[in-house]
Amino acid sequence: MTDNELMQLSERIGRALKAQGATLTTAESCTGGWVSKVITDVAGSSAWFERAFVTYSNEAKAQMIGVKPATLEAHGAVSEPVVVEMAIGALKAARADYAISISGIAGPDGGSEEKPVGTVWFGFACANGQGITQRECFTGSRDEVRRQATSRALQILWQHFLQNT
Repeated sequence: MTDNELMQLSERIGRALKAQGATLTTAESCTGGWVSKVITDVAGSSAWFERAFVTYSNEAKAQMIGVKPATLEAHGAVSEPVVVEMAIGALKAARADYAISISGIAGPDGGSEEKPVGTVWFGFACANGQGITQRECFTGSRDEVRRQATSRALQILWQHFLQNT
């Protein structure tokens, strides 16, 4: 997805959130705040974007958004249980209506047979109790994996939660 396409998607998300009077928060690891950057590139995003948590380390995940150390130990940072706890923790900490969480292996190192470079988990939580997770395996350079993860996070938010608002 090009920068222009990311901007257009962010604008659509912003219009939908604003129409609902809802807010969004993010908890990002491998994307390092890229989703938040794309969101806040939209003028007026302060009306619907609450805050961002860049929780790159396990300690940050635990301290800032309440991911349980036992969950990190049992499953690793790049896992479905962790992105669930990240999304729920961010939602509560920000008192937002929607939360996106992302944790993955952007590379070029850090992958394993079970979790190769390009593996990214996404978590979504809503104040109404809805939530989903999704796993993707992207290819390309570190920058390409991070861009694809940013794009996919916004696409999932739009398609599953906001498109019909």
